[in-house]
Amino acid sequence: MKIISADQVDALLDFPALIEALATAFCGGVHAPVRHHHTVERQEGADSTMLLMPAWSDFARESIEGNGYMGVKIVTVSPDNNLVGKPAVMGVYLLSDGMTGEPLALIDGQKLTLWRTAAASALAGRYLAPQGAKSIVMVGAGKLAPYLIRAHAAVHPISRVTLWNRNPENAEKLAQEIAGEPFNITVSENRATAIADADIVSAATITSQPLIEGAWLSPGTHLDLVGAFTPALRESDDEAVRRATLFVDTFGGALKEGGDLVQPIKAGVIDKSDVVADLAMLCAGEHAGRASADEITLFKSTGASLEDFAAGCLVWQRHAEKES
Repeated sequence: MKIISADQVDALLDFPALIEALATAFCGGVHAPVRHHHTVERQEGADSTMLLMPAWSDFARESIEGNGYMGVKIVTVSPDNNLVGKPAVMGVYLLSDGMTGEPLALIDGQKLTLWRTAAASALAGRYLAPQGAKSIVMVGAGKLAPYLIRAHAAVHPISRVTLWNRNPENAEKLAQEIAGEPFNITVSENRATAIADADIVSAATITSQPLIEGAWLSPGTHLDLVGAFTPALRESDDEAVRRATLFVDTFGGALKEGGDLVQPIKAGVIDKSDVVADLAMLCAGEHAGRASADEITLFKSTGASLEDFAAGCLVWQRHAEKES
């Protein structure tokens, strides 16, 4: 069994290839149950969450070549980790031979999660963001933020990036991190103005108080909600959800775990039927995505084991090619 480090994952992946791998996976050929979600209670501080995310090749399909694969990601989310200088999200991905179950690779799960999460948002943006989108505002300045910016830029001609974070110093650090890339980068403390002026609004935060108000959204905006992965958390308010056409990565995950949709559905602001399509439907052409230039679209992702599986397989295949 090979150990594939975070640095190796970065070296082996690129967003155009990963976005295509996810698109292929969402079109079929993978079994991906809804993830197991367990709360780990603490006597002091915030509770942690343990996620188990299995997936495997569909051997009943003629398109599966060779033995195929099976894999599982084990993830923990501990919100208090920032107090001790560690990432909130920890994890590993175990990829095995689909026929024998022999372990092939243990892949750094934190890095794999960053890549596949950003790629899923970019894949959704292919169908939902305004054509020729040039500007993005990034709400949140955590580990995922630069990956989301780069992923969207792999699909759209992004030239202007605005950063907002509750702690402006962290936004400045992010600006320095991506300073060498072909973007005009601005750090803003005026969240409302930044959001109103963006083609794409991407958010990756762990917040229970909405940071994005629907009144701020301009016609044609695409809203990409990546954080708020439990029913108690949300990044957008009721007006944002009410004004937008709603899409999700998977119905089973986003309608069960994503507070941005769970809360307004429970409150009667919207109905489950208002969520018009998931990524599988978009990739298969069952829904066209954006319908007009002025339409506001909202994509809510909570993550899916299918995404990790596609990314893990691509990492392994490229690693094997490099070693051969």
